[in-house]
Amino acid sequence: MTELKPVISRVPKHIGIIMDGNRRFSRRLMLKPWKGHEWGAKKVENILDWCREYDIRELTLYTFSIENFNRPKKEFDYLMNLFMKHFEELENDKRIYDNKIRINFIGRYKMFPKGLVQKIESIMEKTKNHDQYVVNFAMAYGGRSEVIDAVKKIAEGVRKGEIDVDAINEEVFEKNLYTNDEPDLIIRTGGDKRTSNFMIWQSAYSEWLFIDKLWPEFEKEDFVKAIVDYSKRERRFGR
Repeated sequence: MTELKPVISRVPKHIGIIMDGNRRFSRRLMLKPWKGHEWGAKKVENILDWCREYDIRELTLYTFSIENFNRPKKEFDYLMNLFMKHFEELENDKRIYDNKIRINFIGRYKMFPKGLVQKIESIMEKTKNHDQYVVNFAMAYGGRSEVIDAVKKIAEGVRKGEIDVDAINEEVFEKNLYTNDEPDLIIRTGGDKRTSNFMIWQSAYSEWLFIDKLWPEFEKEDFVKAIVDYSKRERRFGR
């Protein structure tokens, strides 16, 4: 039986997702806390397909925060190996090239082990000219860190005489962020209702949706419901 695709009047161009709940999902199954990240990683593969199906052109995934570096060493090492495995698969995924998907990594990703940094930079180099879809992995990311890094870049530009202090405005500031693309909709799974330092500048006028389901439980019907919910909202941008 053919699946009926709902008619949606307005689809977000850019969705951000805080993928929360992997460890709680794992504990629910009485496994090691970090084993839930495997289910979470598989869900990312699905979300890429769902975005293309609904012609959502940009996706930003909160994958690993600055604070996550404080995780126990065993869990951290497990995550690094998991990232390497899945990024190798992504680098060789035919869908990335057939659909011209550009892969970006935003954050202080050079904090990661050398091999993972090389893999990240290889993927970005291979997809840099793709122009149909964009996927941003927020890695070693924090919204406040992004603002600080932007301020440092601007300050360096002023020091070199490349930027006039009086010319600094929102446009100049945004150009120095990791990305200046603003999500139309941000989804947080896992039941918590907080923004957790995610895209604090870019999300100023984003629509937020908090979902109780844990990230590995997030299904296509939840994704579609989120888009339908977004399409019914009136976006006033402070007006």
